[in-house]
Amino acid sequence: MTPRIFIPLDTTTRALDGEAVASAVADEAGRRGIEVNIVRNGSRGAFWLEPMLEFEDANGRRAFGPVAPGDVASLFDAGFPAANGHPLALGPAEDIPWLARQQRLTFARAGLADPLSLADYRDLGGFDGLERALAMTPQAIVDAVKESGLRGRGGAAFPTGIKWQTALDTEADQKYIVCNADEGDSGTFADRLLMEADPFQLIESMIIAGLAVGATEGFIYLRSEYPVAREVLTEAIARAEAAGWLGSDIAGSGKAFRLELRIGAGAYICGEETSLLDSLEGKRGLVRFKPPLPAIKGLLGKPTVINNVLSLAAVTTILAHGAEYYREFGAGRSRGTLTVQLAGNIARGGLIELAFGHTLRELIEEFGGGTATGRPLRAVQVGGPLGAYLPAALLDTPLDYEALAAAGGMLGHGGIVVFDDSVDMARQARFAMEFCAVESCGKCTPCRVGSVRGVEVIDRIVANVNRAGNRELLDELCETMIHGSLCAMGGLTPHPVRSALQHFSEDFER
Repeated sequence: MTPRIFIPLDTTTRALDGEAVASAVADEAGRRGIEVNIVRNGSRGAFWLEPMLEFEDANGRRAFGPVAPGDVASLFDAGFPAANGHPLALGPAEDIPWLARQQRLTFARAGLADPLSLADYRDLGGFDGLERALAMTPQAIVDAVKESGLRGRGGAAFPTGIKWQTALDTEADQKYIVCNADEGDSGTFADRLLMEADPFQLIESMIIAGLAVGATEGFIYLRSEYPVAREVLTEAIARAEAAGWLGSDIAGSGKAFRLELRIGAGAYICGEETSLLDSLEGKRGLVRFKPPLPAIKGLLGKPTVINNVLSLAAVTTILAHGAEYYREFGAGRSRGTLTVQLAGNIARGGLIELAFGHTLRELIEEFGGGTATGRPLRAVQVGGPLGAYLPAALLDTPLDYEALAAAGGMLGHGGIVVFDDSVDMARQARFAMEFCAVESCGKCTPCRVGSVRGVEVIDRIVANVNRAGNRELLDELCETMIHGSLCAMGGLTPHPVRSALQHFSEDFER
């Protein structure tokens, strides 16, 4: 067999000079007269090792990384691809402890193959779930999702099967499936990685959702800042259509599902489902009043299932292996696997997929290797820019929805941003309010005005201007935003502010 060299094409690897590494490998192999087949795969999510090259021949597949363009010649000098004694040699990627300890369901295929190869996708179990779904009734599909315990992998963690049941039970001449791929939370990249590494999984899951609720059209609303994902998804949808997996006759079943890719408006608020619908309809993204729920009256006034990328992608595992298999993972009411994204001041950043129930400490210390600076950890923000700041004393909190809520936090999309002891938490609290002021859609007063006033009040507290009175005013302002805002943008912004005041009050008194 012609040896294959796998070089990831994802955004993070490209940002780490992956394209230059790919060119260097091709040039060096050509200069030495070595015949190789370069495959641009997706990343495995071990970003601290990217660019990570994998070489495959008759003896198996071995990894090397992180590889810089200047390292390529030395790899060949050391007998690459058999350069097992090279300082960058990692052995089989599956044996790297950071990857070996994970429990990958949703990301089981990530990094294994060419993400645009339908043949590779099929060989790795792709479309098994869809083929089973095609033989089931819509209600049976919905029941499987309900029995799995799958909850939305976003802020609300609403049971996915209940949302699907609502759409199924609503009579209409047209229904829609919308994938919210407008991933805007700080420290999150799981959606992007899945779309770049395993796009057919998202396509398969959306077809299954369509079969479940009676929808024949779907839309992927993609974050505008994701050009590589846009490129990959555009080609993946075209190939799926050409192969008969999308269109008027899915896999010869006589059932139809069409899928379009739409690019987001570059606004954080469009990650809120009703604002997303307005944007999808060509309007300015503004939050809608609820009820009616989108599952009853959504896109163009029709029943619409809106799920994010990770919620949908989990469905392929549930349909392929069964609801009970999926339920075996997790803890309490949090079933299945959690996709954690380690970012910020962290030594080994990347994507980790584990069953719910592991602690923050385990993720940060054992997988993340502690802070990148080597300084003591002081704070962790879980759940994006609207998530609470948790102190080091709460690192033993289990990562499940209920346990984290009990500790005053939220799981959100699974982003974990780490700060060492040099962080100024008063500035972080101010950032949370300022972020809301910048990203608010402006429809409701508590969010639009409250966030601007919040920045001003925090500035006065830090400047020691009537500190006690302004602390009381800030608390009242937060209460108003929590209970009076139309959506989670304004309703959750007080959480990082209050958590900073609760756990790091000394930073407001310097």
